[in-house]
Amino acid sequence: MSLVTETLSPHDLARVAHLQLFAKRAVEGFCTGLHRSPHKGYSVEFKQHRPYVRGDEIKRIDWKVFARTDRHYIREFEEETNLRCHIVLDASGSMGYTGGAGVRKYEYARRTAACLAYLMMRQQDAVGLATFDTELRQLVPPRQRTSHLRSLLEAVATTPVGDETELPAVLRGLIPRLGRRGLVVLISDCFTEDTTALGRAFANLRHRGHEVLVFQIWDRDELEFPFQQWTKFINLEAEADQHMIDPATLRSSYLASLESYRGELARACQRNRTDLVPLVTDEPYADTLARYLAFRSSGRRK
Repeated sequence: MSLVTETLSPHDLARVAHLQLFAKRAVEGFCTGLHRSPHKGYSVEFKQHRPYVRGDEIKRIDWKVFARTDRHYIREFEEETNLRCHIVLDASGSMGYTGGAGVRKYEYARRTAACLAYLMMRQQDAVGLATFDTELRQLVPPRQRTSHLRSLLEAVATTPVGDETELPAVLRGLIPRLGRRGLVVLISDCFTEDTTALGRAFANLRHRGHEVLVFQIWDRDELEFPFQQWTKFINLEAEADQHMIDPATLRSSYLASLESYRGELARACQRNRTDLVPLVTDEPYADTLARYLAFRSSGRRK
């Protein structure tokens, strides 16, 4: 059995295989592909007319416009180019949580990452991977070769969950290493004490020309806090930090803090034109991912 089929079920592959992840913004690339390039060329998507100047190829003159205006204009086009995608995968301790659904958050996240990598390499995009906790753990540069998918899956499979993380600092350190602009896909629970700093990190990525997409991984327990009896709560990023707590005394304040945090994160993403997509581990990730990609692709065509 190949590493691909070990990681992704036939249902997963079939669910997303027909979808295309178009970049919303123009991106740079090496060769002709599915995505708009900021460089003008001779491809199929018309961009604009400009006046003819000496030295332009005569075959590029729009003779229909000449017939109407008696002036020579050149047709310019946007190249279609392959996309460079960097998948940034959170391997911090909080991603090790396994709730009532029986699915560890990191396992769910790594399968989401594998699904995206498989999809994008099918459409001839270059995909790279970064894993992190307190710092970058692995950094696999984007490649387009079919054999590269196995390298990505091996990197994900061999990265265990680690310690604490400071997500804004990790993203700031990653930015100079990304190279040309492209799509940055963050797969994380996005737990941070400073959503303002995280928003600034997204702004820095956007300033460098990258599009940013966040898949936020949740366990249902984290969203609903269903605990009824006295429960031992263990900090997965510092396991010595353990407390026996009566959930009834904590539930209302926890849910209020959760709502505040989710609102702050949503606003930070909205300000920086960053898509924020929640994924919950008790829902089939391929189905949720397929719905989002279908929505995104439909919006891209409008």
